[in-house]
Amino acid sequence: MANKPPDRIRVGIVGGGLAGATLANALIVHSHLDIELFEASHEFSERGAAVGLSVNAQNALRQIIPSIREFLAKAGAVDMNSTRTALGSGPAAGTIIYDIAASSGLGVVLHRASLLRELLHLLPKEILHANKKLKSINPNRDGRVELGFEDGTIECFDAVIGADGIFSIVRHHVLQDAAEECAPSPAGYWDSRNLVPFEKAKKVLGEKYFETDRQWSWVGDGAFLLHNVLENGAMVQVIISAIEPEPPKDRKRPLTKEFLDQTLDRWFDGPIAKGMIELMLDQDNPQGYSQWEHRSTKTYANGYVCVVGDAAHATTPWQGAGAGLAIEDAMVLGTLFSKVTSSRDVPAAFKAYDEIRRPRCQRVIDSSREMAGVYCGRNPGAGLDPDKLREIFASRYSFILGLDMEAHKAEAMHAFVNSG
Repeated sequence: MANKPPDRIRVGIVGGGLAGATLANALIVHSHLDIELFEASHEFSERGAAVGLSVNAQNALRQIIPSIREFLAKAGAVDMNSTRTALGSGPAAGTIIYDIAASSGLGVVLHRASLLRELLHLLPKEILHANKKLKSINPNRDGRVELGFEDGTIECFDAVIGADGIFSIVRHHVLQDAAEECAPSPAGYWDSRNLVPFEKAKKVLGEKYFETDRQWSWVGDGAFLLHNVLENGAMVQVIISAIEPEPPKDRKRPLTKEFLDQTLDRWFDGPIAKGMIELMLDQDNPQGYSQWEHRSTKTYANGYVCVVGDAAHATTPWQGAGAGLAIEDAMVLGTLFSKVTSSRDVPAAFKAYDEIRRPRCQRVIDSSREMAGVYCGRNPGAGLDPDKLREIFASRYSFILGLDMEAHKAEAMHAFVNSG
């Protein structure tokens, strides 16, 4: 590629999933930035069925893509008319614990692949590079960063941002000697997802659960179930998650009817378990995947390199905040890089990003881990008591959903301007 003019900033993004594609959209609007997006796989893709974007995630995405309603519609997003949490097992099975109405500001649910497709569609094709697996990261004598790829090519950048997932290569470079102690670890739970046609889900689970586009979460003994509508109402995502005392070495396990029956054996007096098992097994080679997380991370930035999304702060999915955190990362970096006019500014911008983002992301990681026990009936103070569970749910989401995006960006800019 041609050498950049001296007044331009060349940014390399490693990882072409949701975090990397969102970040590329946040940066590409600034005319002084040259963006290149690299994906290790032979094509840009996303694993997993669906992703939920809560109100705060949508507010952050609106900062990046102002025409967000049109954008989400193209991606097949389904507005949740309510999010309802009920007991799926125990003496009070069927009791509604918590219900967030649409007037409270609800999220949308959409297929991960559809969301990525629309994010990539907004980007120039010439900046998208698939089949580029990162091999090495080396600062050179000019203060730039060299990325070496397994195909033998080398690219130089003024800034490198790793969006390459929980087992990130870029993360190792950022953390250096602290990489091992900050490595991802099993969270003690597994989950599995499947997509089934709407009419089949309604027939198996019961029509009363599909009278409106509602997300249903089921709290129970040792496990958690969820089902919601997506793809413009054509499909239903079903999720089964449960406690995992001993994670398998390859982070996944085959799901059989016998295993699921044993996992949910204390749920069978409730209204939902048998139907969810049937729908989960309605796929080729069903697998349960171990949940992993970053319990702690000393920094998200090191000089001219930083990490975002799961590469920075992989969290368990219990509060549905992972995608939102990645979008917030992109929003903040987009704001900071609007004022990065020289390569010498890059370390200060990354330092400000780390200072503002890391405390919030760590709080979400810790809160999500605690909520896992709540959802699986293992909170020692609540168990499966509906009233005690209501008290917990009422207090655990406001700090996630209530982030003031303008104030958050202003804090980042203040940290950047005042960096020493």
